Amino acid sequence: MKPQRDKLDFDLLVVGGGINGAGIARDAAGRGLSVVLCEKDDLASHTSSASTKLIHGGLRYLEYYEFGLVRKALIEREVLLRSAPHIMWPLRFVMPHDQGLRPAWLIRAGLFLYDSLARRVLLRGSRGVSLRRHVAGEALDDRFKRGFIYSDGWVDDARLVVLNAIAAAEKGATVFTHTTCEALTRQDGQWNATLHRESGGSFNVRARCVVNATGPWAAHFLQGPARHQGGRTLRLIKGSHIVVKRLFDHSYAYIFQHPDGRIVFAIPYERDFTLIGTTDLDYHGDIDKVAIEASEIDYLCKLTSHYFKQAISPADVVWSYSGVRPLVEEEQNAGGKASALTRDYRFELDHDGANGGAPMLSVFGGKITTFRKLAEEAVDLLAPLLGNTHGHWTADACLPGGDLFGPAPTNRSVQKFDQYVLQLQREFAWLAPSVVARYARHYGSRTRALLQTGAAGEEILPGLYAAEVDYLLTHEWAQSAEDILWRRTKLGLHLPAGSAAKLDAWITARLRGHRELAQAVAIQ
Repeated sequence: MKPQRDKLDFDLLVVGGGINGAGIARDAAGRGLSVVLCEKDDLASHTSSASTKLIHGGLRYLEYYEFGLVRKALIEREVLLRSAPHIMWPLRFVMPHDQGLRPAWLIRAGLFLYDSLARRVLLRGSRGVSLRRHVAGEALDDRFKRGFIYSDGWVDDARLVVLNAIAAAEKGATVFTHTTCEALTRQDGQWNATLHRESGGSFNVRARCVVNATGPWAAHFLQGPARHQGGRTLRLIKGSHIVVKRLFDHSYAYIFQHPDGRIVFAIPYERDFTLIGTTDLDYHGDIDKVAIEASEIDYLCKLTSHYFKQAISPADVVWSYSGVRPLVEEEQNAGGKASALTRDYRFELDHDGANGGAPMLSVFGGKITTFRKLAEEAVDLLAPLLGNTHGHWTADACLPGGDLFGPAPTNRSVQKFDQYVLQLQREFAWLAPSVVARYARHYGSRTRALLQTGAAGEEILPGLYAAEVDYLLTHEWAQSAEDILWRRTKLGLHLPAGSAAKLDAWITARLRGHRELAQAVAIQ
């Protein structure tokens, strides 16, 4: 997608194209502020695409007495589900009870609290279950006889970021990907920023305010381009996940409370797979080169084999990913267990009147479930400084593609999503039902825009057609096979070796053809 503004003066410069940066850009643009967002790589190319992909309150945070955070996240679950029912949906979790861990009565009490902290409409409450009679017990080791079931939600995390960026652009924001903020200086009540394109060349923009939403790079950004001392103390925690062939044949997910205190999930993933994670390890390496370690793979395999009848080994891992979460380390918890660090967010507003007065807001921490609330509170802080009095709006707005049955978020969109898929499959009966179902999940109501020519075009790779790739290149800032196969979709899991190279070659030829056509038109 091309930048939508030629003007280089903005109210707000947002640095960072993860979920927090995209969410803030969307909220601010929707309040009438002029916004520019820059991201040094692709949207969601780091932490925001490396989550466990859950919209959840955080059941385990109850034991750390983070009731405010849990309640805030529980409220947000249903707000988000209604806003984007195509990329989010309810998910039931099975927690087998293992001898020697928390007593059953304590788990029941915790789940009752989890159910009661916020009003539920779309998500069912918790209950006990006999694993010898329930379908979810069939895959588990026979020693697990009882357990508990509760509700949370699933999200396609990378698409969530992209949809927020699209919404921001449609509200007037300019979005630059593969563009680094190299330098910032305050002058005459505003910021002068030098932005450098990965393809070469730099340009300047001016903004009345800057948001540092660079996630794990927040401290580096302050000390580097912003030349600012101070900031919150962050602990960088690496979380890694593995993907294996499907371990069970039902729609439930599992949550395992391991004796070492860690929580690990096993989740149905991309129809044919099981997603397992996560680890929590302090990270001191290069943030741009985060990768899973052999010891993490071994740990996740052994833990999973402890619970399931079917044992797995590192040889069974078909894909893995890792991300670094920037968690706020409060002074009283310094040096403690990574799992005990708060997942809540903090803001630091630097409003240096002695040096021009242009404010900078730095965002520290946070979790994907509370991104919308974080964005709302961030813009609440900045709007008065920018003379903006527009009220809140995102709680009552669909994300792009989420307006399945009308412009407003509705419970119906969540509860009757399968009916919507059938409707699209009838409308596009000339295309394979499985492809239409995938389009519905990725693009929701915008499937019609993707197929507006009435044809899917050339089949570049199995199940990937030219119309979809053109749509992603034109409307979603995709530039490469990696962007498309691993972030905009997860087709990379389903395709044979060499697919990425073939798609990159197709994209290069397509873009070259577009440039040549544009030059020919210009000459005429």
